[in-house]
Amino acid sequence: MNILIAGANGTTGRMTIEELSKNPQMTVYGMIRKEEQAKTIKELGGHPVLADLEGNVDKAVDNMDAIIFAAGSGPKTGPDKTTAVDKLGAIKLVDAAKKKGIDRFVMLSSVGSDNPEQAQGGMRHYLEAKHDADEHLKASGLTYTIVRPVALTNEQAVGKIYAEQKVDHTDKSIPRADVASVLAKSVTEKSTFNKTFEILTGTLPIKEALNNI
Repeated sequence: MNILIAGANGTTGRMTIEELSKNPQMTVYGMIRKEEQAKTIKELGGHPVLADLEGNVDKAVDNMDAIIFAAGSGPKTGPDKTTAVDKLGAIKLVDAAKKKGIDRFVMLSSVGSDNPEQAQGGMRHYLEAKHDADEHLKASGLTYTIVRPVALTNEQAVGKIYAEQKVDHTDKSIPRADVASVLAKSVTEKSTFNKTFEILTGTLPIKEALNNI
């Protein structure tokens, strides 16, 4: 199975490549914007694909069987970049997948994306962008999975999560490594197909938690 990771040079994207590349049945491609990022992708076991979410992504999805969108404009950029990457970039990739007949699409979103109007300041704009991208994916006809984690940390993987349509995310967190594992497993885990769910650190092994969604 050929899988393209958008946002491959981000922390979660790199971890997702590393996780997927352990599976001999998966061939992992990492979408990067800069040639100098290619070395990192190769070291993680992936194949670099040069493309920009703010440009044309049609060639990047050629011969892919599934796409994981793990890209994000990051906290240091302004609202224009958030719109360009988190919203329009995601929408563009969904449309490219549809055009090329790629049915499987996993979206990394965020808790709060279902009600962005409840957030304040820049976070509201970010969640509105995620909301619009999620809704576009759901309406696309693709077999989707939308993963909405609570606050991300750089702590070591726990390997256990709580996954539900809605979770109490007040003061809760989850390591990026566990989010990456959820994204990787969701590609082929049929219990996640056409589902939107939220995740935080919990008590069930990831695969078991996903089976219970």
